[in-house]
Amino acid sequence: MSLFSKISVIFIAALYANACNATNNDMNHSHNPQVKDQNTAMATFGAGCFWCVEAIFEEVNGVIRVESGYSGGHVSNPAYEEVCTGTTGHAEAVQIIYNPATISYIELLEIFWKTHDPTTLNRQGPDVGPQYRSVIFYHNDEQRQLALELKEKLDRAGIWANPIVTEIAPFDTFYNAEDYHQDYYSQNASQPYCAFVITPKINKFHELFQDKLKETGK
Repeated sequence: MSLFSKISVIFIAALYANACNATNNDMNHSHNPQVKDQNTAMATFGAGCFWCVEAIFEEVNGVIRVESGYSGGHVSNPAYEEVCTGTTGHAEAVQIIYNPATISYIELLEIFWKTHDPTTLNRQGPDVGPQYRSVIFYHNDEQRQLALELKEKLDRAGIWANPIVTEIAPFDTFYNAEDYHQDYYSQNASQPYCAFVITPKINKFHELFQDKLKETGK
């Protein structure tokens, strides 16, 4: 069985074993805000450069909006240059607003874990530093339990040679990144980093998740 087939088996089993509706918080610089639209839910992930992660989740059917930004740090309203120093505690992250009737939180976790290397500490490919750490910021106890259970199952299954180092931490505040970071890949696909780092990730994502692509992404 291939690596990704093993992961799929684990996630499918977990999908039937857990309920996946989540209570959500809203975004944009405030602590513990509430989502007013009860038909939407929120997920917040860090998996290396947010340009890569945003580009992937923007193509997922059921995802309504993806914002690139900073979460998990101790400095208010950080600028990109500050986060890049690795001293603010923030991770480059994406905040995902999605329709749980179309895509579940556990399916988002599956995409999250399959589209980056969760075994490299504070590093994804050429991007090195704590701001590039693998992290799940959970918004409620259900998200926390799902993430912990799936992480444990993946480790037990020996999917990767090294243990998963993904941090699972409570969500606090999300700061939107500067405007030029938003939708970066769609506007800069020919830029060298996009062409050599992000495009291969997108292609792999398309191969693995054809059934989860938006119509425009097929």
